[in-house]
Amino acid sequence: MNSQNYTLLDLSSKVEYALLALLELASNKEKKTPLTMSEMTAKQPIPERYLEQILTSLRRAGLIQSHRGSRGGFVLAREPWQITLLEIVTLVEGERKDREPSVTSTLERDLVHEIWEQANTACIKVLHSYTLQDLYQQRQARLQQGPMYYI
Repeated sequence: MNSQNYTLLDLSSKVEYALLALLELASNKEKKTPLTMSEMTAKQPIPERYLEQILTSLRRAGLIQSHRGSRGGFVLAREPWQITLLEIVTLVEGERKDREPSVTSTLERDLVHEIWEQANTACIKVLHSYTLQDLYQQRQARLQQGPMYYI
């Protein structure tokens, strides 16, 4: 098995769509105008019904604000640099549940679970170290590079 092609942690569609929607809102922040759901779905492949549910969750959590009316839509409630990817993942997926204690705890099982806990801690550290602003800046840098042509 090639470890570079293997992923231990899956990115759920719900988290991916939330990140894409928030990335569009971060991109639109300088315009100071709300972004509509249709504008978001035109830029990102997010099913509109799913996006509506995600935006409702993000609004209830205070990450975004909604504006009604003909010029309505959604805006970030905080600056992109204030929103960590860990906060977004936790909000969308819910709090992590602690492992149920095993009825038949063994030395080997405990060792395996300790390693998994270390992997989880590393994942949390990485997600906490990146913000929505970082994601936006990396996107902008790649867009400025333009397409790569190979001969």
